[in-house]
Amino acid sequence: MKHITILVPDGQNNLSSIVGAYKILTRANAYWKENGKRALYAIELAGISQKVDFHDGLFTVQPHRHISAITQTNLIIIPSLNHNYQKAVKANQPLIDWIGQQYKSGAEIASICTGAFLLASSGLLNGRTCSTHWAFADTFRTMFPRVNLQPDRLITDESGIYTNGGAYSFLNLIIYLV
Repeated sequence: MKHITILVPDGQNNLSSIVGAYKILTRANAYWKENGKRALYAIELAGISQKVDFHDGLFTVQPHRHISAITQTNLIIIPSLNHNYQKAVKANQPLIDWIGQQYKSGAEIASICTGAFLLASSGLLNGRTCSTHWAFADTFRTMFPRVNLQPDRLITDESGIYTNGGAYSFLNLIIYLV
């Protein structure tokens, strides 16, 4: 069974990419079970805080575990971020470090849309191709000049690192991963 960790970064980030990834993956598990097979994935949300509020506290996500409790995972999904990328990177440095350690231990990494900013901050995208939302391509290129950004690509797949373009194209990435 593959262990999948969906990250819940600190800050006002994109709730729909966390929920959407979780729903598609749990639905894939349910499909297998309904057809007499065992679940394919152990899916959990993880972060550096016990809870993260979204939309001024209207919604709250409580990760299942702190990242420090996860020593090994097979796939990490990084959700999309809101638009203050420097602040998001600074507030989530422990996540960024953990992503790098997990990749070195064999985990695959998938970043959704502007989650590529967190992934690129780890250094794992240097010299590699990735995609992100086209509207933030110039900001991305300024922050990460060593990354081969292809914002017109729907999905990139290189050495166990997956990225996707903007908005709800993440649904295509999650289906691709399933």
